[in-house]
Amino acid sequence: MTDARLAPGDLAPDFTLDDQNGAPVSLSSLRGTRVVLYFYPEAMTPGCTTEACDFRDSLNSFKSAGIRVIGVSKDDVAKLKTFTERDRLNFSVLSDADLAVQQAYGVWGEKMLYGKVVVGSIRSTFVIADDGRIEKAMYNVKATGHVARVRRELGLDAA
Repeated sequence: MTDARLAPGDLAPDFTLDDQNGAPVSLSSLRGTRVVLYFYPEAMTPGCTTEACDFRDSLNSFKSAGIRVIGVSKDDVAKLKTFTERDRLNFSVLSDADLAVQQAYGVWGEKMLYGKVVVGSIRSTFVIADDGRIEKAMYNVKATGHVARVRRELGLDAA
């Protein structure tokens, strides 16, 4: 668990994680490309499905702006594969089973869930500039309406 939070201007922590197909994805290999990196608690749960499908449905507007969308959760590769197939996700989702990346980004910690304090993934989104620095750090966001907010903040047209 960490209380460390990233802020605009910070260098985004590098990582290499496997995607839903078991292929490694490194943040450093995406230098030169803007990235929306979003962390979600668990694949195939209602809120996480809503958020993923919103990114799916808006992907063309991100791609047109030269922005790559990547999701990260603690789920294993097999569950992520099922998630992407079931919901026809058209972007990479990465497995952070040991929580190292979530801890590096400050998104693993205490949160409220149904009125109780629990430890888990804090739904958060980062916009990473093409030079690898954090442009935007949005912690503890709501699933519904979040993608529209990200698009507005990035000045993207409606998909």
